Amino acid sequence: MTSPAVSFEVFPPKSVDASFRLWDTAQALAPLAPRFFSVTYGAGGSTRDLTHDSAHVLRRTSGLPVAAHLTCVGASKAETLEVANSFAEIGVTDIVALRGDPENGAATFTPHADGFADSVELIEALANTGKFTLRVGAYPEPHPESPDQAQNVEWLKRKFDAGADEAITQFFFEAETFLRFRDACAAAGITKPITPGIMPVTNWKSARNFATRCGASVPAALDEAYAAAIRDDRHDLLSTALCTEMCSELVSEGVENLHFYTLNRPELTRAVCRALGVTAQTSLSDVA
Repeated sequence: MTSPAVSFEVFPPKSVDASFRLWDTAQALAPLAPRFFSVTYGAGGSTRDLTHDSAHVLRRTSGLPVAAHLTCVGASKAETLEVANSFAEIGVTDIVALRGDPENGAATFTPHADGFADSVELIEALANTGKFTLRVGAYPEPHPESPDQAQNVEWLKRKFDAGADEAITQFFFEAETFLRFRDACAAAGITKPITPGIMPVTNWKSARNFATRCGASVPAALDEAYAAAIRDDRHDLLSTALCTEMCSELVSEGVENLHFYTLNRPELTRAVCRALGVTAQTSLSDVA
């Protein structure tokens, strides 16, 4: 089996302890020579400065590409593009362009009065600058706000038509979920790369709750498997085995790139990567 290329998502720290955890994550995973690290962006721009600073530090200390998340929630078009330009000024020219979650826990998204109406408008504006490589989100299962999967595919095609270069999916628990989505996208004429988003489960209860919120289906067998694993203190072993098996199936079906949601906890991600044959190639330098 050919080893896949990998990339990793981290989130910006909000405390000193969290800063060390982010650095430990980068130190553990950068030697695997990822295509890029992505840094998330809080709802309504709540971590805008932290995202900027984290992206800057990761870029400078790892020497690797960094993709900064950018949303259009709670900001005007001018403000959003100003943030994008601030990323470009520090050498971060990869952007993960997202609409973003509704503000303050609202059920639906309401655009800023002077802001972008949706992710397609944001992508088009960023693409017109000619400064960025643009990645976007994709949903291999129906988005909570979509009536069906056909609309998810149609919406992704609009993102690519607006100038996106690559899509990264929401996480899922079965390889077949992604493979069906990939086939549907191909049938719709989408030819640009779609990378599966992978989340090694560090905490089953949290992962299950998050899956429910974002519309990811949870196989009933997983509840039983994790109940037994937690009882027998084998949670991480089960997570590593299940995630590795799913990733192996994806790679065997022609998937070349995998994007891991690390939750700033690198141990399981690193274990899965090693099991897939992704081994250390580089080391960090210029440590801050």
